[in-house]
Amino acid sequence: MLNFLDRVNVGYAALTMNAELGLSSTAFGLGAGLFFVGYALFEVPSNLILHRVGARFWVGRIMVTWGVVSASTAFIQNTTGFYVVRVLLGVAEAGLFPGLILYLSYWFPAKERARITALFLFAIPFAQVIGAPLSTFILRTHGWLGWSGWRWMFLIEGIPAVLVGVVVFAFLTDRPAQAGWLPQAERDVLVARLESEQRTVASNQRSLLGTLLDPRVVILSLAYLGIVYALYTVSFFLPQLIRDLGKEHGTTLSPLDIGLSIAALYAVSAFGMWWWSRHSDRTGERLWHIAGPAFLGAIATLPQLYLPPSTFLVLAGVALLSIGTFAALPAFWSVAPTMFAGGALAAAIGLINSFGNLGGFLGPYVTGSLKDQTGDFRSGLIAAGGAMAFAGLAALTLGKLAPRAARIVAHAESS
Repeated sequence: MLNFLDRVNVGYAALTMNAELGLSSTAFGLGAGLFFVGYALFEVPSNLILHRVGARFWVGRIMVTWGVVSASTAFIQNTTGFYVVRVLLGVAEAGLFPGLILYLSYWFPAKERARITALFLFAIPFAQVIGAPLSTFILRTHGWLGWSGWRWMFLIEGIPAVLVGVVVFAFLTDRPAQAGWLPQAERDVLVARLESEQRTVASNQRSLLGTLLDPRVVILSLAYLGIVYALYTVSFFLPQLIRDLGKEHGTTLSPLDIGLSIAALYAVSAFGMWWWSRHSDRTGERLWHIAGPAFLGAIATLPQLYLPPSTFLVLAGVALLSIGTFAALPAFWSVAPTMFAGGALAAAIGLINSFGNLGGFLGPYVTGSLKDQTGDFRSGLIAAGGAMAFAGLAALTLGKLAPRAARIVAHAESS
């Protein structure tokens, strides 16, 4: 939750920061997206280090460094500083998300992984439910001790990551075998079941280099790129979109009003993600549970192309696009652990997340550029819908290449 909050709070800062620093929509989109350049470069090596040294040390280290960098955004003075700190934040955060996805595979059998992954990913929309009103409330501190509200926001929201990083380093348990808080009998059953699943997967996998070049990893990376493109298009530009819609109707919305509206949207997205993940585990199906929400998000943006401008259609399209992105994620991140194990799984997850998150660069940059060229966000939403359609098609292509990936639970139970 803290990770996503510190990653996207720049969207709320933009409500006042852009004017103060003289950032155009294109410049803001570029800076927001530059985060993913630093992030992508260090994903795979970071995940391999986590697999070797353990999550307790490596996740703690990541949290402390990203908290420091995020808080330092409060001190930037110009566009160049904005670009630099966004790249450094990506470098500092690299490996956290894929590392925690890998970490969950150490603890939970395949049959329950979509539901568990959804519980973990629930933190992303929850970060918006909590962070939207919190961030916009902090913006109201503008002028306190001579600082802008957006500067206080970055400083205040960066500190908790450092503190929790210390807690992680002190208390997180790396593997089930080390879990002294589990009864011995439960620990033995869990370890045996996980080891059995890993032996089945490991017997069919390739070398580390072969894993990185595996067509299944390439297709998953492409699918994730489409999902992430849409996810961050919404995350970074939604505050500005709602503000602009209000202005079109002669209403000046306060930052807090905008934050509360966004919180409601993400609450609905969180519920959709949770319900769909449970359906995926119950039915044992994965790939249509990725493709279905992706196509929903794509279809939701079509009215922006064919119908006259409408506040209702824009907001409805954004809501369904958001629901689609979140609903696709739990099933998506449940696929790779059924194909790879050990270091190969660490490398596969790292590469998928690294390449996929380039969509986090492309989405904000393209959306900002289209906004400057057209004067509104409709073209950006249509492009995001196209990215979701691409993700859905990629997921279905994986089913042709690796049929067993479509029904993970059935495979897990038979093994």
